[in-house]
Parts: sequence; structure tokens; C-alpha cells
Amino acid sequence: MSQISYKDAGVDIDAGNSFVENIKPLVKSTKVAGVLGGIGSFAGAFELPKGYAEPVMLAATDGVGTKLKLAIDSGIHNTVGIDLVAMCVNDLICNFGTPSFFLDYYATGKLEVEVATAVVSGIATGCIEAECALIGGETAEMPGMYSEDDYDLAGFAVGVAEKSEMDRVALVKEGDQLIALPSSGLHSNGFSLARKVLLEKMGMKFEDDFNGKPLIETLLTPTNIYVKTFKALKENIVALAHITGGGIVENLPRVLPEHLMAEVKEQSIRTLPIFDLIGQHVAREEMFRAFNMGVGMILVVRPENVETVLAKAAGSYHIGEIKAGERKAVLV
Repeated sequence: MSQISYKDAGVDIDAGNSFVENIKPLVKSTKVAGVLGGIGSFAGAFELPKGYAEPVMLAATDGVGTKLKLAIDSGIHNTVGIDLVAMCVNDLICNFGTPSFFLDYYATGKLEVEVATAVVSGIATGCIEAECALIGGETAEMPGMYSEDDYDLAGFAVGVAEKSEMDRVALVKEGDQLIALPSSGLHSNGFSLARKVLLEKMGMKFEDDFNGKPLIETLLTPTNIYVKTFKALKENIVALAHITGGGIVENLPRVLPEHLMAEVKEQSIRTLPIFDLIGQHVAREEMFRAFNMGVGMILVVRPENVETVLAKAAGSYHIGEIKAGERKAVLV
């Protein structure tokens, strides 16, 4: 009677081991103070940082959404890992948390070592930019759950905040000013709509020229990571809102108390060309609910700190003000 191996069932243990060897130097490149041990143990370890009166551990998890479909279809795999890190650490800083370490989950129908290594190289790049360590992860080869060419990603970031600094909503006041930090593009939201418009409705191809480069390069431009900006400007920031799914109108109110509203000057928003292109077939209101429209993060700052923030945050600009009213964000 012939015997069946795990590989016959679709899971290649040797490929998994080869992948681990490939990513060891990538993981090592992200090491920061606090990392204990190395890759290969059953759990990653990180020493609690000193200098906090009341340290609070913060955690954030996210994925990359259907942007992955574009990476898979185009064969460009080394940027979506940056997106994965960005979506998590950009959330952490909104609660005044400093990212400490990151873990990833990579699931696929068939483990292609080169593809998986490229993805993790992006994760390592993102971790370096976010000044946090990649201390572990999980790779799952699941034939029957995914097609051979497909993979999915999830990320988990953990950081530390001072307990007394976490409640940013209570600090927001009438008269505070709104400063936009530019996005690099779509970031990791709205890609189902973007694909529907650009690839189906307009019939565009990945290789089509858009502003002097292939369309796919614009679509896969990695999400900006704002950790270094946060660290540099922390003392000048009242609150931060990460502009993800739901856009400005749904994310900005999350940092407002019940009695205050955010008035955003629509004409001040420096909309990127890719949004102008998609907007040819999507209503303006829907665009602002699905996309960041060129604004990746909004900072709430005191009036006296506006010039300092504008001078230190590259590409930042003024877009509005906090006023009395029902908690909401309005475009005027």
C-alpha cells in the first residue's frame, strides 16, 4: 500500500524551513532595544521599556484588504508588507502609543518561498521605518482554503503609552487647528472601489501610463508611516486621527468630544491625481467616504503650535478648525 506524505496533501515542510532561513536576516535587521532572544522560539519576547510612570500596553491589528489582489495579480510583493505595518502602527500613535514590536500572519494555498520572502522584506522595511521590531509571526500553508497563488496577511503591533497621556479627546478644545499630513496615495483602503472603477469601468491595465509611470506603481505605493513625525512633534500635538476606511468624515470625529465639531476646508485638501481619476466615475461624497483623498493623518494642535508643526512635518498643511457643535466632521 502506497503511503501519503504531508507534501502530497499540499503542505511542504521543507519549503517552510527554507522560508524561515530566508527571513532570519530580515527579522534581525529590525531589532531594537528591548528585544529578547531571536527567531525560532515558541513566542517572541520584548522587555517592557523603562521611564514610564504608569505604562499601558496598546495593541492594534489590521490587514491590507483587496490591495493584496493587485500585488498577487501584478507579481509585485515587496510593498504590501509596508502597508501591513503602517495600518497598525498609525493606529497606535493615535492613542499616543510608541510602537515596540510587530508580528505577522501569512496564509497561503501553496507556500512560494520567494513570494513569501518578498512580503516579509516589506514588513521588515515597515518595521524599520516605524522603529519597532519584528519579533515573530506565523506562516500557514492551507491547500483547499486558498488557491495556490493567493495569500492573505494580518498584522499585530504592540506599543507602550503613558496612562495619563492616552485620553486625547478630553484635551481637544474649541479653536484648535487641524493640520493634514499627506498620504502617499490610496494607502490600504477603498481598493475594491478603485479596482471596480479603474480596471472594470475604465478598462485600464496595470502597465498603462499614469502621471509618467505604470498605473500599478501608483496603486501599490506603500502607505505612509507617521511614527517618526509623531515622535518629533508629540509635545505639540493635542490629538491625531488616522484617515482610513470611512475617510475624513468618519475618522476625524473619533478624536472629538460630544460638544465639538471639526470644520474642514474642502478646497484646502491637496487631492492626489489618482483620486481625481477615480472621481470621474464616483460621486464626490462617496469619494470622501471611501478614500483618504490625499490626507493620511490629521493632527489637532493648539493655535500657538501651528507654525512649529508646519515647519517640522514635511508636506503638512492647514485644513481646518475645531468649533462648537455636535460631534462630527463637516466639509465646507
